[in-house]
Amino acid sequence: MLAGLQAVVDPGEIVAVVNTGDDAELYGLHISPDLDTITYTLSGASNPVTGWGLAGDTFRAMEALDRFGAPTWFRLGDADLATHLYRTGRMDEGATLSEVTAEISRAFGLGVRLLPMSDDPVRTRLRLRGAEEVAFQDYFVRLRHSVAVEDVRFEGAERAEPAPGVLAALTDAEIVVVAPSNPVVSIGPILAVPRVADVLEARRETVVAVSPIVAGAALKGPADRLLAELGHEASAAGVARFLAPWVGAIVIDEADGGLADEVRAAGLRCLVAPSIMKTPEAAAALARVVLGSGRTAGPPDGASAAKGP
Repeated sequence: MLAGLQAVVDPGEIVAVVNTGDDAELYGLHISPDLDTITYTLSGASNPVTGWGLAGDTFRAMEALDRFGAPTWFRLGDADLATHLYRTGRMDEGATLSEVTAEISRAFGLGVRLLPMSDDPVRTRLRLRGAEEVAFQDYFVRLRHSVAVEDVRFEGAERAEPAPGVLAALTDAEIVVVAPSNPVVSIGPILAVPRVADVLEARRETVVAVSPIVAGAALKGPADRLLAELGHEASAAGVARFLAPWVGAIVIDEADGGLADEVRAAGLRCLVAPSIMKTPEAAAALARVVLGSGRTAGPPDGASAAKGP
């Protein structure tokens, strides 16, 4: 979604508030998977096959760790390790996650401004059905999200502060775009940071989401199963009801056009359009639909209208 947006909007006018609930401390390093995946993708350096990591990376360090019997289920490429080494070293020196993110973004030549949702540690924790509570990466990578979940919580969220610039970006942007990410574990941690949800509710009419569920299934990851396991309907209409308190419009795929009335009944404006971004051109076309929807609503009362999402 971000790649589509930067194809149709000056990247310098885009601010991305990024989930850090997936962050983990592994091999003595601070790893920020969502920040890094976005950085690598927008810079054109990502691995197009896996969707994570860097293109052409090698794994000799992981092979060396295997020699010692170290757990290597979370695979990090050798060049990817440099990002984590740099981040960890700078944070050990006293830099905040926001400051290091800006430095890494500049090094990769990004025009989009990336903001972690908070500089304070917030960690997504999932209680497995009939079993223990695990960290997000254990659930998602080690267990391959193959186990049922009973509950999700965001450890540390109640004590966290939004990172510098987050509230201003969400308040002042002409449009807030919610990417088609997992609403529970990708969007949920951001909303759990104090005051973020309040800001979005106050400008609800110019918050536009794209449904991550198409024809009753997630295109990627466990969003459909996780929604159902937690008592929500795994459909575009179910997503609309889940997001309704703070989202004013949603784009659903043509395959779900028959659910448009249910979406409207949940109190959202509904746009039906191709939403599967198989090509850069499709992503750009979807970005135009999303931006058009948000601009139709006009800026919320009392909020300034910045030029970008």
